[in-house]
Amino acid sequence: MFRYRTGANPAGRVVATAADVMALILGLWILLYLLGANRANDVVRFVHDAATWLAGWSLHIFTLDKAWAQVIVGYGIAAVVYLFVGHAIANRMGHRH
Repeated sequence: MFRYRTGANPAGRVVATAADVMALILGLWILLYLLGANRANDVVRFVHDAATWLAGWSLHIFTLDKAWAQVIVGYGIAAVVYLFVGHAIANRMGHRH
């Protein structure tokens, strides 16, 4: 998927991968919500619980009238922050994509 340079800092790679996984979980929940996934399903419930835990700090920064917009903004802010901060830290550690 990604190519890493020989000699790239393994710790930076771990940080970048963790940021990617967190953003993936958040993005997956947004998609499942918008598609109307069955919340009684164990996988859907797991993704929702993980995403809610990851985005707990950003869920109510803005109050929007539409529930779908609240989900996109609340979980989306967290995904963008995790990607930006995670990759910034990884780059400072010597990791490069």
